[in-house]
Amino acid sequence: MIPTLLPFLILTGALLKTGNVRKLLKPSAFFWKTFFGLSPAGAYVLILGLLCGYPMGAKLAHDLYIDQQISRREGEYLLTFSCNASPAFIISYLSGILLKNKISAVQMVLTFSGGRSLLYCCFFVFVVYRGHTVDSVCVNKIKKETYQQDSIGAILDVSIMDGFETITRLGGYILLFSLILASISFYWPFHAQSCMLFTAPLELTTGLKQIADAPLPWKSRYLASMLLTSFGGFCVMAQTKSVLENSLSLIPYAISKCLNASAIFLILVFSDIV
Repeated sequence: MIPTLLPFLILTGALLKTGNVRKLLKPSAFFWKTFFGLSPAGAYVLILGLLCGYPMGAKLAHDLYIDQQISRREGEYLLTFSCNASPAFIISYLSGILLKNKISAVQMVLTFSGGRSLLYCCFFVFVVYRGHTVDSVCVNKIKKETYQQDSIGAILDVSIMDGFETITRLGGYILLFSLILASISFYWPFHAQSCMLFTAPLELTTGLKQIADAPLPWKSRYLASMLLTSFGGFCVMAQTKSVLENSLSLIPYAISKCLNASAIFLILVFSDIV
């Protein structure tokens, strides 16, 4: 978590405090608004959310909403498709370590991308938000570039401390849910497979390891792993709730994760992969 998330948290904090997030993607604003219904700042959330994995998209959406660079509507809209497992996690851990490269990592990434695209195109754009997310952005004109008065060193200090605070909070949730999972598994009075079905969704990494080690047919383990990865698990949901800090609703995220898992299931079943 530290090498994959911390540098991006620090970089994002610095960009946010210097007001450069919007400037980076402003030249491509027409593209993001036309095809994704996003402002330049929202596009930044989408890009880093897809690259960095859970729960980076939610963290960035919260920070930009608090800084009044995106609207509440756009922030909750971003929660529906910018919070996912990172390509690095899918390729290295899920495909390489757990599934022993029996399925191409590229194919798995494309499957997850297809599930998100199906969810995005068929539901949230045309049904829920209908593309009207950027129009409601209202940046507070009174709140000018207050951070420009701060030195680079002061901005980096704040960004570094904020990054470590976030990493510590996320790590605490992983530890807590892993302990809960281990305790339930140890005292579970029924069949071990029923325990796995109950405990695997609690924490993503440990749950995937449980599925990989389960005495199940390989296709069943593959399907279960894909569904859990697309859903994210309850630990990731708690992490997402934590970084949102009650500023944005968790409901759009929770609904999108359930729909995303359903879309992945349909893709795998109808493509005869499982």
